[in-house]
Amino acid sequence: MSVAALPAATILLVRDAPGLEVLMVKRHHQIDFASGALVFPGGKTHDGDHDPAWEFRTLGWGESLPHKRALRIAAIREAYEETGILLARHPDQSPFAGSEVAGAARADIAADRRPFLDLVTELDLHLDLGALSVFARWVTPAMMPKRFDTWFFIATAPEDQFAVCDGYETVDAEWIEPGVALGLADRGERKIIFPTRMNLQLLAESGNADQAIATAQARPGVVVEPWVEVRDGRQYLMLPPDAGYGAVAEPLSSAM
Repeated sequence: MSVAALPAATILLVRDAPGLEVLMVKRHHQIDFASGALVFPGGKTHDGDHDPAWEFRTLGWGESLPHKRALRIAAIREAYEETGILLARHPDQSPFAGSEVAGAARADIAADRRPFLDLVTELDLHLDLGALSVFARWVTPAMMPKRFDTWFFIATAPEDQFAVCDGYETVDAEWIEPGVALGLADRGERKIIFPTRMNLQLLAESGNADQAIATAQARPGVVVEPWVEVRDGRQYLMLPPDAGYGAVAEPLSSAM
């Protein structure tokens, strides 16, 4: 019997510098999931992400489907916790450029010692839910002992904020071209897990941030739940052919 997949969200923060770059973080080696891997910021949704009071502290609330609101809030919160970047706007719609208060609160928010909503209210900000576009949705295969239903979002990174890892869940944060990250993984210089690698390949097909976002918005919504097939005595991880990743048959031994 398979375990239930926990809802989770991750975010591809992209920029042109001048080539397309995405913000990635290196997971702490003591974290139980994807330890030491280069990943996009993200994690499970929290109870606080579902607080109905977020309606008054978000932009794009009415345009977001109800089941995606908490996911978008979680993606923004996780990016803030892990990198310090906060996708939010002031009441006059100007982008949030960071502050000492926001920087100092990261550890308390990450440790659930303080509600994220409380910080956003103190700063008189509104999370910019409309800045996020769906990039992909992946569900962990049924045979795995720990499963996630992960929504990948993509957004343009704010120009005036700097990424700094939290030192707890992540030990490094860097802007990197998708092709460069894939090359590092191929040479064994970085650990990149299968879903991250597939989405880096998809991202690498775009030449700049605007194109990457426009392509994601136009992509059909296909739930990607890999499955295992046995070919010539070897196990392969397979992806739906209509998911946009091409024909994928990944040896299970190299994918996990």
